[in-house]
Amino acid sequence: GINAEYGALDMATSAVAIGKVEVQRRKGEPIPAGWGCDSEGRETLRPEGVQNGGGLFPLGGTEISSGYKGYGLASMVEVLCGLLAGATWGPHIRAWQDPNETRVADLGQFFMALDPAMFGEGFTARMQQFMDEHRALDPVEGTERVLVAGDPERAAERACEEQGGILYHPAFVRDMEKLAEKMGVPPMKPLE
Repeated sequence: GINAEYGALDMATSAVAIGKVEVQRRKGEPIPAGWGCDSEGRETLRPEGVQNGGGLFPLGGTEISSGYKGYGLASMVEVLCGLLAGATWGPHIRAWQDPNETRVADLGQFFMALDPAMFGEGFTARMQQFMDEHRALDPVEGTERVLVAGDPERAAERACEEQGGILYHPAFVRDMEKLAEKMGVPPMKPLE
């Protein structure tokens, strides 16, 4: 957009990123419905069920809520990032946080760069109008405003700058202190 404002889409093709399940596990809290299933394919609210042989639901969740569309998008990402890149994919990717895992990660990447000028003039102004019109929509009850891709990331960057760093949940800090002790290194020091 104008003034170098940009749209940035950073997302998983699953209902949520696996890290969110890990955060819930560390906090000792259940995960919301629609996030994942256990090793039998049944929906679960237990983070351990997802992490121990289960899995995340695709975008959209189950079939009744169009999860097959998320499955299709996830498959496309696997083809671009795994197969096309000559890397591992799907069930062949090493297990996450498994202390017995010895395989190299071998994760592929896919980057696409487009020059909007190749498609015609005026993209920057149209993009700004697109973002402005979406932000001007009436938000649903219980939300402050409508966001566009990139708004949450910009807000997080501002919050980190204002706070002087990233605020971690106490359970995460506790786990990092245990890891530091196990590894024989000094623990993280909080900012004063």
